[in-house]
Amino acid sequence: MSDLKKIRDEFISKLKGNLDLAELNKIKSDLFGKNGLVSSQFKKIGTIDVTERKKFASDLNIIKDELHDLINLKINEIEKANINEKLEKEKIDVTLPERSFVKGKIHPVSQTIDEISSIFSEIGFSVEEGPDVENEYNNFTALNTPDNHPARDMHDTFYLDDKKERLLRTHTSPVQIRTMLKDKPPFKIIAPGRTYRSDSDQTHSPMFHQVEGLHIDKDINMGHLKGCLNYFIKEFFEVKKIKMRFRPSHFPFTEPSAEVDIGYEIKDGKIIIGEGDQWLEILGCGMVHPNVLKNVKVDPTKFQGYAFGIGIDRLAMLKYGINDLRAFFDCDYRWLNHFGFDPLDVPTNYRGLSR
Repeated sequence: MSDLKKIRDEFISKLKGNLDLAELNKIKSDLFGKNGLVSSQFKKIGTIDVTERKKFASDLNIIKDELHDLINLKINEIEKANINEKLEKEKIDVTLPERSFVKGKIHPVSQTIDEISSIFSEIGFSVEEGPDVENEYNNFTALNTPDNHPARDMHDTFYLDDKKERLLRTHTSPVQIRTMLKDKPPFKIIAPGRTYRSDSDQTHSPMFHQVEGLHIDKDINMGHLKGCLNYFIKEFFEVKKIKMRFRPSHFPFTEPSAEVDIGYEIKDGKIIIGEGDQWLEILGCGMVHPNVLKNVKVDPTKFQGYAFGIGIDRLAMLKYGINDLRAFFDCDYRWLNHFGFDPLDVPTNYRGLSR
């Protein structure tokens, strides 16, 4: 017991002094740390004679609890004194004006992605995502894009290595490849996300947003594609009727391919979608090329389907009257305050978020 009493008396004496938090924490470590004095005594219990072991353990626990409680009491006293000192020194001036409160806005691109996803989910499409940094195979080769295609040139694609094996994806179509490689048909997905091309002007930017759509199943045809796009355009622009035409085009990954135009007219300086005799190109689409299906090990004699690609930024510009694409990326709060959407004002009869 002499060793235990010596430890107790020594540290009781120390704890009666005027100590700060650092000194108290050091004492706590000296006593109860991994190699502390009290911790070391507990390790000795197994070596003590059986007849004395019980009393030694009991005395040791009493001393441990006493010292532990005393240290905690001293720590609480110091912390309380510090708080009281701050309350005395740091007075709050209740006559000061309140700080200005700035409520955030939802960016038009985020709003548009939310609306697009909601509309397509209503007709059975799920949302898939993929990485911004892609490999050459998923971005080009698997999509039946030949080696000499202009889209592969350095002036159009941001390559990340000298071998041109890794790049910033130029469209979200690689998500279709990834989805089909990891699963089996049928597929009915959309893939919204960021894409990158070396281009910058009033209607183009090095980074932009795109949504790809894919529907693969048995007996899918161009009629299904037209019905799907007709439904989407009417829902997105909130019109009951839409004038829509398909113009023959060419994309490596679809055959046949088409550009889709919608009718519009200008009234009081605003574009009115669904009316008039003027035409506006809005997206590209087509039936998935058999070579693409073969590249993802889907039998083109059993399955076929359609794909489409839509520029999200341009849809937002059309719907919300934004005339310069570059403003999307300027981080100008004044612009966002004007074109952004209030996340706290959501009408119950609308799928998206209120402006």
